[in-house]
Amino acid sequence: MMQGQLQRGSVIIVTLWTIMLMTILVTVIASQNRLSADTAWVHKQELTVWANEESAINQAEMELMMERMPRPLADKTESMDTTAQALNKTLRNPRYRYNGQSLELAYPQAPDLGVRIYDHAGKINLRQISRPRLRALIQKKLGGDRADQEQLDEMMDAWNDWLDLNDGKSPKGAEKEYYLALPVPYTPRNGALETVEEILSIKGFAEVFGDVDLDAAFTLYGEDDLVNLNVATVEALQLLPGLDDTLIAKLLDYRKDHEFQGNGDVAQIVPAEKMADLRAWINSRKVSDYYTIMVYPQANSKDKEQSHDNSKDKSATSNTDKQQSLTAYAETVYVPSPSERPSVLKINPYQKLPQAPESVAAAQGVKQ
Repeated sequence: MMQGQLQRGSVIIVTLWTIMLMTILVTVIASQNRLSADTAWVHKQELTVWANEESAINQAEMELMMERMPRPLADKTESMDTTAQALNKTLRNPRYRYNGQSLELAYPQAPDLGVRIYDHAGKINLRQISRPRLRALIQKKLGGDRADQEQLDEMMDAWNDWLDLNDGKSPKGAEKEYYLALPVPYTPRNGALETVEEILSIKGFAEVFGDVDLDAAFTLYGEDDLVNLNVATVEALQLLPGLDDTLIAKLLDYRKDHEFQGNGDVAQIVPAEKMADLRAWINSRKVSDYYTIMVYPQANSKDKEQSHDNSKDKSATSNTDKQQSLTAYAETVYVPSPSERPSVLKINPYQKLPQAPESVAAAQGVKQ
């Protein structure tokens, strides 16, 4: 009898162990299935985001091509709105909306994606910039009239040595011997710049321009180094002689509803002594065939409503700001004609998003 009880006990123990092992096995299989399902869902989301971004890029390219097409004649049977505001809006160059403002395209993008287009006429051209203009930019960054002239001379000579086609060193410049002796050695270009970031490799430039969003401020495309204030980026305006943050905010606020048609319009905002420094840099009619398209995630309408409801709560506002996208999928293109697909010159999936023009005026307390 005792032996039968022991056998039954052994059977029970084996059965319990089997049940426990089967439970563990089922749990592991379920976890693997859940992980596979989660992985598949994440991949699907990533593919959806990628497809939406590519679609938005293509729609923006189409927008740029359509902008070059002849415009249809207005329907004469429609009543004409002759108010000053309506006429001003009608007469404005539609290409000036490519100034970094958030756009609604003719073929609407996904609702959770924002699109900005930057005309490179609003950036400073490093390939075309003259020595006096570059010196003026550096002097402003070094403190204007308080700039160290010796440091300024060293940077200008280093710039010359980087661009020239030989290894002959300027009096205060730097050539191959200097760069090869650095902790991380490299050789100078001895030719035209290939990227705007390259200026940080030139002796002394990283210390002065290291805090600048170079892609937003500079370009390598175009025929001259003049800047159109109608499409100028905030980062380019901050470098131009004669402008400070207050004047920049006023210029950005003005161009929201008006068009700079000449220096006279600018002079209404910029004082005469500042205008003397700025005048040589601007061309208010300039446009280019080079653009950077930026696509980025933005808060949906529900998030915006929540942000608005919590606007009096400083901590909530701060958290909302942190949720805004800091990078964008960026594509730089050349648009030759309305009948030819834009040529892609550069792609950066994680390019830093430049400062939004509307936020600068608000930060300076300029009435929107």
